[in-house]
Amino acid sequence: MNAFPRNPIVAVAIALLVLILIASTISIVPETKQVVVLRFEQPYRTVNRWQPNQPFGRTGAGVVFRLPFADRLVWVDKRILDVEQGDTQVLSTDQLRLSVDAFARFRVVDPLKAVVSTGSTSNTEERIIAQLSPLLGSALRNELGKRPFAALLSPERGQVMDNIQAGLQRQASQYGVQIVDVRIKRADLPDGSPLESALQRMRTARQQESATITARGQQQAQIIRAEADAGAAKIYAEAFNKDADFYDFYRAMQSYRYTFGANNDGKPRGNTSLVLSPNNAYLREFQGRGR
Repeated sequence: MNAFPRNPIVAVAIALLVLILIASTISIVPETKQVVVLRFEQPYRTVNRWQPNQPFGRTGAGVVFRLPFADRLVWVDKRILDVEQGDTQVLSTDQLRLSVDAFARFRVVDPLKAVVSTGSTSNTEERIIAQLSPLLGSALRNELGKRPFAALLSPERGQVMDNIQAGLQRQASQYGVQIVDVRIKRADLPDGSPLESALQRMRTARQQESATITARGQQQAQIIRAEADAGAAKIYAEAFNKDADFYDFYRAMQSYRYTFGANNDGKPRGNTSLVLSPNNAYLREFQGRGR
């Protein structure tokens, strides 16, 4: 006797029941997804959770079995996602109001925590992005509010990004995510009179800084010149103590050259006329040392 029902309607109904049973028992998890299994709406386990340095094809993706009508699967993206933060108003330390556009990249590394913390069993990624957006704005204001506007135009910008990322990570850990990167797309001054006022303050600050640097340079130059003069006087004094006659002779020759001689380029300085007695003390070196 054939056990299969002869009534085609019954046969179709049984086939549908079998298909429904298979569909509610077996699911296929792709490499790009991780799954939180809820058993009677309570977290039970995770499948294909992200792990660092996992080889492709050995991550736990594939066929997963569940209890029919008891287990429900919550799908969470395993790839890197973006959160945008546009037109954030930030006040820098030099009292400049900036309009900042930034974005952060993140991945969900703990899907169970992500589902529990957001209270969402669908569109978990959207809920996480909605939670991270104000946190990114807060991290931007906290870090940029400690620095002048010029810091965003200097090599210090890299350190600023690292600090923002670290601050955002401390807040985002509660959602089971890892902040991969943070970048500022735009940081502009507002248009109109506030911009002109800010530029004028920047010019004034740079002029004051230039004047301060110039004054310090002049001070250092005076110190160096004074130290050089003191060193020269010391050398002259040491030379005089070693040979007073030679020192007098050398100084007299320098004076004669300056008065009667030529410039360093060999050209005469001009007409110099002196009316002196042969016995004048200034001319005594012309008389020789046999006097």
